[in-house]
Amino acid sequence: MRCDTSRRIRLITQDKKKYLPLLLLADEQEDMIDRYLSRGDLYVLEERGKPIAVCVVTDEGQSRLEIKNLAVEASLQRQGIGKSMIGFISERYKDSFHTLLVGTGDSPLTVPFYEACGFVRSHVVKDFFLKHYDHPIMEGGVLLCDMVYLKKDI
Repeated sequence: MRCDTSRRIRLITQDKKKYLPLLLLADEQEDMIDRYLSRGDLYVLEERGKPIAVCVVTDEGQSRLEIKNLAVEASLQRQGIGKSMIGFISERYKDSFHTLLVGTGDSPLTVPFYEACGFVRSHVVKDFFLKHYDHPIMEGGVLLCDMVYLKKDI
């Protein structure tokens, strides 16, 4: 993706933990990030050489690609960068995958974002956040309990 000449998206193959500060914006527990980071493709959007957004995707089999982490620098959120990252991923993988999945908390901040990007609700994993995180996670004034999966055709 080239938003302008100062922005570019790069695939990161080494030293992925260098981007942990951005990754933690979307998934606040490092050991949960460790579960997918090594097996996923990490893309970083840079502006003038500075990382401003990340996206990690994993092959989940049966032509399904999953967004495991999508984060944009806090000061740059709500400017279309996350949506652009999803567009980039969809275009990049459209010949190899048919479905793009994302799992997120049932939050008033994230679910509407993904729905605005063309995702529809798929299924729910009950109590995911309660079972897999070592502390309660609040987002948009809501305690996250269940993982909501959304999907879209690519």
